[in-house]
Amino acid sequence: MDLIDHLKAIAERVLKHKEQISTEEATKNAFIMPFIQALGYDVFNPLEVVPEYVTDIGTKKGEKIDYAIFKDNQPTILIECKHWAQNLSLHDGQLLRYFHVSKARFGILTNGIIYRFYSDLVEPNKMDEKPFLEFNITDIRDNHIDELKKFHKELFNIESIITTASELKYTNEIKQLFQIELTNPSTDFIKHFAKQVYPSKITDKILDLFTVLVKKSTQQYISDLITDRLKSALDKEVENEKEISNTIQTKPDDKQEELNKIVTTEEELEGYFIVKSILRQKFDSNRIKYRDALSYFSILLDDNNRKTICRLYLNSPKKQIGIQDENKKEIKHELTKLDDIFSYSEQLLNTAQNLDKSKE
Repeated sequence: MDLIDHLKAIAERVLKHKEQISTEEATKNAFIMPFIQALGYDVFNPLEVVPEYVTDIGTKKGEKIDYAIFKDNQPTILIECKHWAQNLSLHDGQLLRYFHVSKARFGILTNGIIYRFYSDLVEPNKMDEKPFLEFNITDIRDNHIDELKKFHKELFNIESIITTASELKYTNEIKQLFQIELTNPSTDFIKHFAKQVYPSKITDKILDLFTVLVKKSTQQYISDLITDRLKSALDKEVENEKEISNTIQTKPDDKQEELNKIVTTEEELEGYFIVKSILRQKFDSNRIKYRDALSYFSILLDDNNRKTICRLYLNSPKKQIGIQDENKKEIKHELTKLDDIFSYSEQLLNTAQNLDKSKE
């Protein structure tokens, strides 16, 4: 299974069973351990995934974090787990303390549904206040999958993740700010647009007016953007359906047109009877059939296209017979007259016998 398939299976389990999960330990077993396994780590290998990892904090000895993932005998990822119904924002300080005294570069805070990934991008050895990656496993998206793949055991590379994590962190923060401005625009945001379209001084009354206008404009723009994308997708789908429909409608006509052009000549039938008479030495004549095409006339064993004994090319000035060799490659021989076919009796019999053996 690919990573996306594993995550979808976990999401289905969360939606189906979360109401029956009443403890933090059950949350870990049902939701979080499968997630760690999906990233390629062996949760039953105590040298790779260490449960209840001890992290002494100052004078507090024996403090434990739920899981630590080890690489090269060093902790690389710390995972702090909570019950699925708990608000993670109440517990990020706990992970921060563990992170500070560990050599790990990444920390994950999760309740089995929401996952928050932290690092020390702002200040070395000190966990950032904000995660660089956050997602809900029941609503996971392609960009989340792309980032999670970097944490898979087979692909894990600290420097590579750190390089992209910083950009991801600030991108996410900008997106959140943009979302806030779209739903509840700030005064500065409204003034930014008002100044560019309103020629006079921005009074409080004008600011109130533009607060409504900016909200309305952004909502209309987003709506138009979605509509255009949907229309584009629908147009593409309609175009594809037309192509499929045209293909379905034209193929039978083309095939029928080709069939109408095929004319089986007396010369081809005479050649067929010559070949049939040769093969009667070893085969029942009822097993020898023919099929005519525009450019050649095939003689088959058991009316099977995969058992072509020979092909006659008699509709051009240069007449030929094509016989398959042992490697099923067609070798063409020139015919000055139809009786020349008898010269290839041994080859025709050998080809037919080889084709008959292939059936067994």
